[in-house]
Amino acid sequence: MTHSIRARAILLDMDGTLVDSTAVVERLWLRWSEAHGLDPRRVLEVIHGRQGHQSMAILLPDRDHAINLAENAEMLATETADVEGVVEIPGAAALLVALQDAPHAIVTSADVALMTARMQAAGLTAPSMTVTAESVSASKPDPEGFLLGARMLGIEPADCVVFEDSEAGVQAGLAAGMRVIGVGAHAHAHGATFVVDDLTHVQVRVDQDGIELTLS
Repeated sequence: MTHSIRARAILLDMDGTLVDSTAVVERLWLRWSEAHGLDPRRVLEVIHGRQGHQSMAILLPDRDHAINLAENAEMLATETADVEGVVEIPGAAALLVALQDAPHAIVTSADVALMTARMQAAGLTAPSMTVTAESVSASKPDPEGFLLGARMLGIEPADCVVFEDSEAGVQAGLAAGMRVIGVGAHAHAHGATFVVDDLTHVQVRVDQDGIELTLS
């Protein structure tokens, strides 16, 4: 079934949406889970879409958050240096090119260094507008990042469309009052407004009235 959606701005998650970083993310977090004696399946359920220190707080609720912040800084540095296996989500480069004359931004739980490393590893160019971990006080599923992205672009939340893959990210987009296009078959379970298998199923037309997305 084909869907046509009108929007005035597009907000894009990075990991799992533009960039497939699953291999490195799961490799490093499984190593972390083993060091802390945690169920690896539970860790993988929690980590996607969230900032690392928030994932740690959920998984180790009785631990001093200062330790989470310190370990998260170490994790970010390791992730930034390790881009083995990081590749483009099919269709991501074409989507970014199609949006270059339209209001759009990345909204990611990664910090600037990690976003830059992974986008470069995948052969993608980040848009000029980005919302990263340094930009917000609360991680997804809190809507702060998407609302900030809308404000930066000067567009009302209801006129923005979010591209996301994780449960936390989909929840954040919906909580911001935005329509959410889930990317990947697993996104069906997260309550996204629409779902595509990958970004090759998204066609973009930019005109004087905004952006038309055709999903197939």
